Amino acid sequence: MKIKTSFALVAVSGLLVSCSITPHPIDMTQAVQSAKTRSDHEILAKHYEDAAKEMQVKADVHKRLLAQYEAAKGLNSRQAHDLIDQCRSLVHIYEQAAAENMSMAESHRQLAAEAK
Repeated sequence: MKIKTSFALVAVSGLLVSCSITPHPIDMTQAVQSAKTRSDHEILAKHYEDAAKEMQVKADVHKRLLAQYEAAKGLNSRQAHDLIDQCRSLVHIYEQAAAENMSMAESHRQLAAEAK
């Protein structure tokens, strides 16, 4: 019973972390379309860097959850294996999102350097 309760708490906390969505403080469509100055591109680069950091934090949370799921004794059920697979998938997705956001940030840093 204790394992099931601990397992449920870990699953719920992982779900809460993965579902937290931070609204964008700026309208990205408008910001990208109107970006012309160095400052405009620096603001966009900062936004993408912040998004990358958020994605990396989420990836790190799911890495810890994955380690807990894998270390749990007696988790032989199909549901447990599904949770492990889902955590692995989320780690991959969040790390890819972090890398893509950092790439966008670098592109805007380059555009900022070229802007007047």
